[in-house]
Parts: sequence; structure tokens; C-alpha cells
Amino acid sequence: SAPPTRRDLAFTTLYLDNDIVTIDKPAGLLSVSTDEQRDRTALSLVRDSLSSARNRAMLWPVHRLDRETSGVMLFARTKEFRDRLQSAWANAEKTYLAVVEGHPEAEEGVIEQPLWEDRSLNVRVGHRPEAKDSRTLYQVLKKGQSRSLLQIQLDTGRRHQIRAHLTWLGHAVVGDRRYGTAGKRMGLHALELTVNHPRDNSRLTFKADPPKEFLDLFERPR
Repeated sequence: SAPPTRRDLAFTTLYLDNDIVTIDKPAGLLSVSTDEQRDRTALSLVRDSLSSARNRAMLWPVHRLDRETSGVMLFARTKEFRDRLQSAWANAEKTYLAVVEGHPEAEEGVIEQPLWEDRSLNVRVGHRPEAKDSRTLYQVLKKGQSRSLLQIQLDTGRRHQIRAHLTWLGHAVVGDRRYGTAGKRMGLHALELTVNHPRDNSRLTFKADPPKEFLDLFERPR
């Protein structure tokens, strides 16, 4: 996909203290650098925003969102707190919204299918020695003419889990060029993240409302 423009790189800070930062990451922005792209990532942009001419801010991503996914992303301001958050990641609550093709038969359901990666790094559903147990809960919020809006709860956090599971269900995420059909943007948004604060263990919930471009995928599908 085309690199994000400067306007697209604008992110909203949802929460900031001396220990952690959460942002609303726009679709089209990489979470962290790759061999191909080292600048213009959520990590570098947030770090730059916290830095001054004299003081370079330190920042560590606690998790990643796919480039095409928008929504809540969490960073730690020390390596220790990053490690603490990651070690407790099983206790985090992760809620997504997904616009999918068609209408699932059941209004809600649980997808418990193991996932594995092929040589092209595509995530596949199926039982293999290297496959990892994966669990996705979904609920139909709205049905349109040809698409549905789902709320997703992740019990595990495998790479491309939602996208692979929904394609397996027969209702690929709209605009998913890897597992479905390419489009203007992908219909996946990280709506809420609930974690324990790494310093005092208080329970915090961060929410990023879905952007208009995401909702347009459901309201105006053509």
C-alpha cells in the first residue's frame, strides 16, 4: 500500500503519564520499523512528540497493530514497564470492531481454531505441530445490505488472528488484501484496551472511537 501522507500521520494521544502512553493509531501507519521502513512509524512519531531538543525520550511498544488497523496502541516509557505489561498481557482485555463481508449465521460465536504461519508469513487455520491455540469471540452489532459490523474480543493475541479467523468463518474483513479483497482501507479497528498499570496495578481502560472512514465501510459499502 502507498506510504501514509503527512496528514495521515497525525495521531491522537489517549493517555499519557510518566510510565505509559496510549494513542489512537491511524490506519496506514506502521507500528514499528521494518527492514524496508525505518521512519514514519507510530513508535518514532510518538517518541518524537515526547522528545525535546536536549532530551531524547525513550519508548517501547507493548504490542503491535497491523499497518492497516486503526485504534488503541500502548507504549511503555521504560523497558522494565514494557516487560511487566507484556508478562501480564494474558490479563489484558482487547476489544475490536470489524466490518466483514456478508452476514454470519449466528449472532454471536466463538472461533477456536489453531493458527500457523506458512513460508510467505500468511496465517493459516489448521492443526499442525507448530500451530498455536487461538480463540476469538464475536458478536454481530449491526447488519447492513451486504456487510456486518462485529464486536470482537481476543482471548489470545496471535498475529493476524482476527483476520484469519473471520476469513475461516466465511466472512473476511472488508478491505483485507491478504485474506480477503483489497479496498480503500481495512475494516478493523482496535476499540478498547484494558490493562493493569505497571506501577500501581490499577485497572485502566483506553478507548478510541472508530473513525468516519471505518464507519463508511459499513454505512456506504459501494
